[in-house]
Amino acid sequence: MQSILNYFDWSNLGDLLIRVVAVFLCIVIHEISHGFVAYLLGDPTAKQGRRLSLNPLHHIDLFGLILMVVIGFGWAKPVPVDMRYFRNPKSGMALTALAGPLSNFLLAFLALFLAGRMINQYSFHTAEQYLLAFLIVTAVRSIGLGIFNLIPIPPLDGSKVFFSVLPDRYYYQILRFERYGFFLLFLLVATDFGGGWITNAIYGMLRIIGTAAGFPVSAFGW
Repeated sequence: MQSILNYFDWSNLGDLLIRVVAVFLCIVIHEISHGFVAYLLGDPTAKQGRRLSLNPLHHIDLFGLILMVVIGFGWAKPVPVDMRYFRNPKSGMALTALAGPLSNFLLAFLALFLAGRMINQYSFHTAEQYLLAFLIVTAVRSIGLGIFNLIPIPPLDGSKVFFSVLPDRYYYQILRFERYGFFLLFLLVATDFGGGWITNAIYGMLRIIGTAAGFPVSAFGW
């Protein structure tokens, strides 16, 4: 299995393309899931803003995209959500927020399931090797996006999920500081604060999801 990984020169344009396409897929699935759950709960804002589109240009945040390609975790443009449409605003927002990371974990499961079936064939042509690499990279990037967005710092999804248990007066007060959250995120990324924990969490989730999907995680050192 190590020889399969060593086959790829990540400085090569083709291999870089694999990472970029994988990141686009992870982000699009993540953002569409937010918008779709909000729509199911009665909020048409994301649909009206074309955020249920498969076009990645509707979802990409440039800096978050670069981080996803380079270090494996990042973010996209927040999906517009109007809590006033929800019957229960706090729980509706929490479900909408949680849909993004959960969709990433499901995507990773599907990618590793397909990759595991390919590995069982024990024979790869060049195109199949690139497809296998795409599936593995998609799983890693998708899990990275899901875990990073579960950090409880506004405007990441985790803040909507974990803060939903707070009393209303504290919850809505915290939401007012969303616009400043990106400065804190930038500081965390620039100083690599918590980077080791996030990396360990990504590989831990890879082991869990990969094992459930029948992927040979031990062969890849996960």
